[in-house]
Amino acid sequence: MPECFFLKKGNHINALERSDIAGASDLTAKGYEKQFEELNAPDVKCALARFTDIRKEEQTTTHSFVTGAVFASLLVGVEAVVSWFFLK
Repeated sequence: MPECFFLKKGNHINALERSDIAGASDLTAKGYEKQFEELNAPDVKCALARFTDIRKEEQTTTHSFVTGAVFASLLVGVEAVVSWFFLK
């Protein structure tokens, strides 16, 4: 399986095989930035789909941590108010 890397410009992402040096230099000249991730995949299309899934999972994980912290903070606040009414 060839190793693929990714170049991104705005919302547009391109996947290239590691051996495609000419394609990489063309896209870099057009303003694309090389991404950190490199994947082994049967072809470029599969690599791009896997990269998209990885990025989507990262966003979901970040969102989950943020919403979990907000929910916990609100829950502690509600518990404090309820306990204040009962202890009064």
